[in-house]
Amino acid sequence: MEDVLHAIGFVIIGGGFFVSLMIFEAYYCYKQGETDVYDFKETVVNLTTGAMYKITDGICIALYIGAFYDLVSSIGFQWFPEVTLITLLITFIALDLFQYFNHRITHKVRWLWTVHHSHHSSTRFNLSTALRQNLLFPITGGWLLWWLPIALIGYDKFSVIIMMEIITAYQFFIHTTKINKLGPLELIFNTPSHHRVHHGKNPKQIDRNFGAVFIIWDKLFGTFRSEEDAGKIVYGVTTPPAKPFNPLYLQLHEFFLMLKETWQHKDPRILIMGPDWLERKLAQKDNKLALPEKG
Repeated sequence: MEDVLHAIGFVIIGGGFFVSLMIFEAYYCYKQGETDVYDFKETVVNLTTGAMYKITDGICIALYIGAFYDLVSSIGFQWFPEVTLITLLITFIALDLFQYFNHRITHKVRWLWTVHHSHHSSTRFNLSTALRQNLLFPITGGWLLWWLPIALIGYDKFSVIIMMEIITAYQFFIHTTKINKLGPLELIFNTPSHHRVHHGKNPKQIDRNFGAVFIIWDKLFGTFRSEEDAGKIVYGVTTPPAKPFNPLYLQLHEFFLMLKETWQHKDPRILIMGPDWLERKLAQKDNKLALPEKG
């Protein structure tokens, strides 16, 4: 129950703060003559999906995610150091690294991508886009690759949850087109410039810049692309939702489409392969059928 109340408190307090910044950004854009940065209907959808996700997340933490953490940490390495500034910093950096891999895999496995798809489906990029989340995330296990490693190592659960909230909150501020380059900070941190590339749907922008707080992971593991090298950024996904202003459809359609296609084609690999794997497989099959007979 405490986790649920925490989630509701976060929605009310954090939501109020975030909405204030969104209003400021929208007003600033309006004064600059940029009237297409925000769309009222889409902003309402983003706020709705964000609240639905956060409340569902709190319920799931209370029901089983917290218990899962306790169980894994009891059989893992059981580091459990004293909570100090140094151990907090080490754990924060480790959590950010785990989130990098979690985010990267989310883009590569359809089971996970169908839940993340809604976040990327907006054709606009503003602060409200950060809140465009999916209530299925805590239900389908998208959190597992973030929680599992730190639980195996062993660290105070309350501190871990707080640091996860900080990492998540940080990413709110990088969903904007109103902040340009940030000088030397661009070398280490994920910035609005780097994250704009991540939200692009052109070939040079897809699957780039997965970092949460730090961009160094992308530079180390070969997934970094600067805004200068990314070309013109077009926001959105290659498979846009048919009902973009319906919050439930936006969050559920891709997931249930995946289940439908898995049943239809009787191929469970669809669940774990890339988002476009089935499409490419069918295209290859059609190409083979179209080849003229030899002789």
